[in-house]
Amino acid sequence: MNPAVQIFEKSPLPEVPIGDWLNSGVEWVEDHLQPVLDFFVMLVEDILYDNILDGLLWVPPLILAVVFALIAWALRGWKFGLVSLVGMLLIQAMPTADMWLESMRTLVLTLIAVAGALVIAIPLGILSAKNRAVSTVVRPVLDFMQTLPAFVYLLPALFFFGIGTTAGVACSFIFCAPPAVRLTELGIRQVDPEMVEAGHAFGATPRSILGRIQIPLAMPTIMAGINQVIMLALAMVVIAGLVGAQGLGTVVIEGINRLQLPKGFEGGLAVVILAIYLDRVTAGLGDRSAAARVSNLAV
Repeated sequence: MNPAVQIFEKSPLPEVPIGDWLNSGVEWVEDHLQPVLDFFVMLVEDILYDNILDGLLWVPPLILAVVFALIAWALRGWKFGLVSLVGMLLIQAMPTADMWLESMRTLVLTLIAVAGALVIAIPLGILSAKNRAVSTVVRPVLDFMQTLPAFVYLLPALFFFGIGTTAGVACSFIFCAPPAVRLTELGIRQVDPEMVEAGHAFGATPRSILGRIQIPLAMPTIMAGINQVIMLALAMVVIAGLVGAQGLGTVVIEGINRLQLPKGFEGGLAVVILAIYLDRVTAGLGDRSAAARVSNLAV
């Protein structure tokens, strides 16, 4: 045996069973918070996922593709509207599996994860911008969340919720939240202090200053964070196909496992089309904010 290996094996350092501690924490949650986990499963699968997906599938695919294209046209112009229409029709025309159905499943999973992340992340970002102590505590947590490998998020989600849709939403929800917290805090902090002082001078309350001055002026930065949240959620929803989350992730993984190049490539292409569409649409929403319009006029 290599002497260096022998020295390492005889290290005097005590063992730190982090994995065992984590396992104990998971067991405690399962024993004491099972009703909360069951409610989360019901909320995600029975109320949100099923109803939103049924609503999207109720509309004929061609009409829904036109609706998506009109949204893109309204936000980004007729050129991107035409590109969006071509992309949506291409997804419907792919012969492998029911690509449109899987795309709508992926879209619904992404929207649920993004909505859940924003409900928590944006208020936390505002609180971090207002309170230095909160920012100091939150920042290393966000660093940990953003550097942890994506596949690691699948483990606790799998233990808590089992194989299925909820596990995919849960790990996507946690994975995609940090950018919204960071960029919301950054946007609030970057607001010109003179604007805030002017609000105070006119007798505005802190709530009014936040809602009428700071958030509108920070909206381009906040929208950039929302854009990143959507991209990360979409990426994680695809990875979550490993734990049984339906959608394009399942298509891609089946293509890899069975060495079916056409199926895997078409699933990946559908993901790219959705990602480009969501990226440009959210960017268009950000460009329509008051602060962005003023900035564009100044330029």
